Amino acid sequence: MPKLSVLIPTFNHHKFIAKTLEGALMQKTNFDFEIVIGDDASSDGNQLVIQEFVDKYPDKIRAFLHSENLGPSSPKELGGKNNVAFLFGACKGEYIALCEGDDFWTDPFKLQKQVDFLDNNPDYALCHHQLAVIYEDNSPTHDFNEENHRDTSLLTDLLEDKSWFLGTASTVLRNVFTNGMPKWWWKSASGDLGIFIEVAKYGKIKYLPQRMGCYRKHRGGMTNIHTPQNIFFLRNRMEMFQELDGYFESKYSGFLQKTIANYQQIVLELEKNG
Repeated sequence: MPKLSVLIPTFNHHKFIAKTLEGALMQKTNFDFEIVIGDDASSDGNQLVIQEFVDKYPDKIRAFLHSENLGPSSPKELGGKNNVAFLFGACKGEYIALCEGDDFWTDPFKLQKQVDFLDNNPDYALCHHQLAVIYEDNSPTHDFNEENHRDTSLLTDLLEDKSWFLGTASTVLRNVFTNGMPKWWWKSASGDLGIFIEVAKYGKIKYLPQRMGCYRKHRGGMTNIHTPQNIFFLRNRMEMFQELDGYFESKYSGFLQKTIANYQQIVLELEKNG
C-alpha cells in the first residue's frame, strides 16, 4: 500500500502534462507513492501523452482516461468537479499530494520534506510551500506567497477568506476522504478551498518557505473563470460559507457571518454597476 498518492486532475493539458508527470516521477522518497491521474476526456491529445508515461512506468502510474467528460457540464464554474472527486476516491495513500495537470514540481525532495513534517507533527493536517507563478504571456515570474507568510494557519483563516494562500500544487494533506466528499462540497465552485476546509477540520496548516514548484497561469486555466467579476462564482462561494455555518453547527459563526456579509456587499455592488 503506498504511503502517499499524487493526485493529478487534467483536461486539455497536452502542452503541460509531461512536465507535471516528470516532476512527480523525479521525487526521491524513503516511502512508496503512487501517481493517480484522471484525464477528463481531453480533445487535444493529452491522453496519448499520459499513455506513453503509463507504458513506461506501469507500476507507478494509475491512469483513468475517461472517454466522456465526467462534468458537470453546467454551470461551467463546476467543470471538472466530478473527475476530482473520482480521483480522491481512487487514492490509496495515507497522504495526498495535489498537482493539477498544468502545474509542476521542481524540488525532487518536496514530498519527502512534507511527509516528514506531517509524520512528526500529528496536530497538523496539511503542509504547503512556496511556488513560483509563471505566465503563458511571459509576464514576470513571482512568488505565490508573500515573503513573510505565516508559519502556521488554521481553519479559521480559511473561513475568513481574506486572502488565498494555499497554492494547490504545493499541498500535501492527510487523506480524510475515505468516506467521500462532504455534501456541501458538491454544490461549491470553490473546489480546492472546500477540500482544504474539510482537511483543516483535522489539524493545523504548515507553511514551508522553500520554492518547490510552479503554478502556471494561462488562458485555459480555471482562474480565468473563477474571477472577482464573475457574479455566479461569488454568489456560489457566499452560499458555500452559508452552508458551512450549519455544517460546523454555528461554531465559527463569528468568522463566517463576516465573510458572508462581505460577499453580499461585493455581489450587490457588481449587480448595481452591472
